[in-house]
Amino acid sequence: MAFGNRLAWIAAASFLIASPSWPQASGGAPAAPAPSAGSDAAELAKQLSNPIASLVSVPFQANWEFGVGPDDDMRFVHNFQPVMPFSLDEDWNLIARVIVPYLGQPALVPGGEPTTGFSDLLTSFFFSPAKPRGVIWGVGPVLSLPTSTDPFLGTGKWGAGPTFVALKQAGHWTFGGLANHVWSFAGDGDRGDVDQTFLQPFLSYGTKGGVTYSLNAEAVANWEAPGGEEWTIPINLQVSKVLRLGRRPLSVGVGAGYFVEKPDGGPEWKLRTNLTLLFPK
Repeated sequence: MAFGNRLAWIAAASFLIASPSWPQASGGAPAAPAPSAGSDAAELAKQLSNPIASLVSVPFQANWEFGVGPDDDMRFVHNFQPVMPFSLDEDWNLIARVIVPYLGQPALVPGGEPTTGFSDLLTSFFFSPAKPRGVIWGVGPVLSLPTSTDPFLGTGKWGAGPTFVALKQAGHWTFGGLANHVWSFAGDGDRGDVDQTFLQPFLSYGTKGGVTYSLNAEAVANWEAPGGEEWTIPINLQVSKVLRLGRRPLSVGVGAGYFVEKPDGGPEWKLRTNLTLLFPK
């Protein structure tokens, strides 16, 4: 578990050191006045509330889940989640979102052994209008790759399906939802099939100082599970703040979640921290 934390901070430091400086005005006409720190932070926070904004971001999300397995142990889940927008033409953008999970998992059955390593990689691609009117939306494919380093940490299957996001931003508020569904189509023939739905309704309120209060659910339905064991539904509350480290903008956040529905042996509640590196245009 300690390795997962070190991995996050080492990667964060690498991005901070290696990334180029922000552009500066030089020569010619005087540069336009820069926006105030508060308005700049508020705008970046607003873009962060939009999963398909034209903003390169690199989140490092750490989760501590409690009450896992027969002995009510703790599971550590670290997600590396870069978001990379691309302009296809004047009308359309492509937003790539990648989730690379690293787990420290306790024994899930009596007499079992704890496991640590990477889980399956999930990549989503959203085609979204470059100039949306009213509702912001994106649609595309999602692909799951069997990259787990231990059979207990992944499915052993290749999977694919559709994904969709829609949201509205009005004043300080952002609300909407993201969904995907993954079916397995190849992989280890000895492993079970994948038939899984993910639903994430979200609501956030941003202040003028770049603070954001967020509420969401991260519901997962495993349709291959026994009856009554299909759903895992945590409700998460988080507060985050956009700030600067030198001239580098970033967002830090803390939160907690409670599982209103879970299978036997699933977690009861969790703590979460976020560090997100921001690369505005």
